[in-house]
Amino acid sequence: MSMKQFAFTLWVAVLATLAIIQAAEKPNIVFIFTDDQAPDTITAGKMWGAEKSALITPNLDALYQSGTVFRQAYNMGAWHGAVCVASRSMLLTGRYVWKTQHEEKSKFAATVAAGQTWSQRMKRAGYTTYLSGKWHVEADATKIFDHTLNIRPGMPSTVAASYNRPLEGKADVWKSSDPKNEGFWQGGKHWSEVLADDAESFVKQAAGDKKPFFMYLAFNAPHDPRQAPQRWLDQYDVAAIPLPENYEPIQKHRAMMGLEGANGKNVMRDEKLAPFPRTEFSIRTHRHEYYAMVSHTDEQIGRILKALETNGLRDNTIVIFTADHGLALGRHGLMGKQNMYEHSLRVPFVISGPSIPQGKVIEERIYLQDAMATALELAGADRSGVDFKSLMPILQGKEKMHYDGIYGAFQENAQRAVIDGNYKMILYPQGKVAMLFDLAKDPLEKNQLPESAKNYAIQKRLFAKLQQLQKECHDPLDLAPIYPQWLR
Repeated sequence: MSMKQFAFTLWVAVLATLAIIQAAEKPNIVFIFTDDQAPDTITAGKMWGAEKSALITPNLDALYQSGTVFRQAYNMGAWHGAVCVASRSMLLTGRYVWKTQHEEKSKFAATVAAGQTWSQRMKRAGYTTYLSGKWHVEADATKIFDHTLNIRPGMPSTVAASYNRPLEGKADVWKSSDPKNEGFWQGGKHWSEVLADDAESFVKQAAGDKKPFFMYLAFNAPHDPRQAPQRWLDQYDVAAIPLPENYEPIQKHRAMMGLEGANGKNVMRDEKLAPFPRTEFSIRTHRHEYYAMVSHTDEQIGRILKALETNGLRDNTIVIFTADHGLALGRHGLMGKQNMYEHSLRVPFVISGPSIPQGKVIEERIYLQDAMATALELAGADRSGVDFKSLMPILQGKEKMHYDGIYGAFQENAQRAVIDGNYKMILYPQGKVAMLFDLAKDPLEKNQLPESAKNYAIQKRLFAKLQQLQKECHDPLDLAPIYPQWLR
């Protein structure tokens, strides 16, 4: 071997060694994602003003206490009724809602081909990537993750008996814990337990790898059909389940929200789950089953966290937990997430691990998709073309303001929302309706502010902010002809 050949071989070996050392210094990242989980479902979160959580969530409580909680995390919205599709598509691309809709039409082909999905960026940064659970994105996960198991659809097969129930004075034919109904029990084992099995397997496999790892672990729960083992249903007394403080039998703006057809009947699947108008009995029953699902999911999350500890990985692993959007479940007369109220736009959000402050609560508003940008920064990965922002500057105390206003949308012409400071405005363009709330005084959005000169000035300011955010998000809807009063 010549000296030049020897020098070249030595240099390659040095580079390879440096790459291994650098990779070893990077934190592992575990992203745990639930479906339809409202922001008030974690006891330790103290999320919801006067409304206290009655749920049993010891593992999420511990995770919250071990890291930093972002109390006001939002989903940006959706272009159709399956809000989770838009939410997850934004995570995949890092792009704002209407930009992502444009990419979805081509099944993200250009994004995948360019290697610009979240997992592909992580792979280029030296990570081994894993996926199990709900995917619900028009892209082939097997081509963008190294390892996949039990990739699930948007929801388990629908079960007719789980709709329009329970009815007053009639026997309820639905039994949440009965495996014969399949749904989450399809295949013989509850899907949440299968996901925890997969996660334990992944963690064991990753423990033997010198490379850092990225796990995307997505539960379908607590999405309906609301099914949980009987032992968790028995933990809650349906008669003692509290009604939400902002419970209403009917949402008066339903006709212009894009939730019902010309015949006045529900067109959104979520809204068909409980009788209409809503009854206290039906809402308590649905929330009972929802609570049981949340607690069962919490139990599986505990298994994932324990697997990290048992395999000696927890000290170098960042865990991010959030959900794709919230859920109404009786609030404002609604059942689903196709609305701009806080209970459906907001989600639980916590980040825990090395270099992350413990026991800290941050009030600055964020988007849940900031999880993607944050993971990329922690991994030293490419963030070019990513619209959402890393949370690290806030976590490190280098930044106080994260976003200059929060934007929300549902369908191209049905609903819009903007939040700036204490004030929030919800617009229903089809009916030229606008509602204004003071979130500091009225976090449950029970009382919209009356018309006055002062409130007109607030609305005018918020409308200008919304138009600014529309441009940033490539929103196709021109609101100016609909609300000309705020342009004078």
